[in-house]
Amino acid sequence: MSETHLEVADYDPAWPALAAAAIRELHGALPGAFPEIEHIGSTAVPGLAAKPVIDLMAAADDLAAVAARADALADLGYRRHANGMTDRLLYVRLAGRRRTHILHVVAAESWPTRNQRILRDHLRRHPRDAARYAELKRALVAAGTTPGDYARAKTALIQELTDRARARLGLPSVPVWEK
Repeated sequence: MSETHLEVADYDPAWPALAAAAIRELHGALPGAFPEIEHIGSTAVPGLAAKPVIDLMAAADDLAAVAARADALADLGYRRHANGMTDRLLYVRLAGRRRTHILHVVAAESWPTRNQRILRDHLRRHPRDAARYAELKRALVAAGTTPGDYARAKTALIQELTDRARARLGLPSVPVWEK
């Protein structure tokens, strides 16, 4: 399941409400499975240009128990997606052929130090860094970067910003590229 068209849109103030609705649906479909679910990614940063896909991260005490409930996730439109990441379950929700949501389910013990959460919070607090990130994304689209190369092309800046944010929290640097 690969995207064929790369789109970076201006921030949409509807994104947080879409994320909140998806979080309510997930809690309702899998009660007790997720002690934490948060909106992550660029759509979770007010004012930041983003691919119009709602990224969510959920903590689970038992990844196997969540995987066993694939039917409940499928009822909400989430399909398991294998992309080489070994530290999580990944689910994608589509509208037609377009991704609308991505759900990362991670082990609860890793929750406090997840790069995606740390970077989101950093970008919310540092508008200049968010502007640099938006500028890079728009430049990649303007240059005709393919969807498959888009994430890798952002890695250096994401690593720099995440390292800075982790250092402020007293955490060591860890690679942001997860594949």
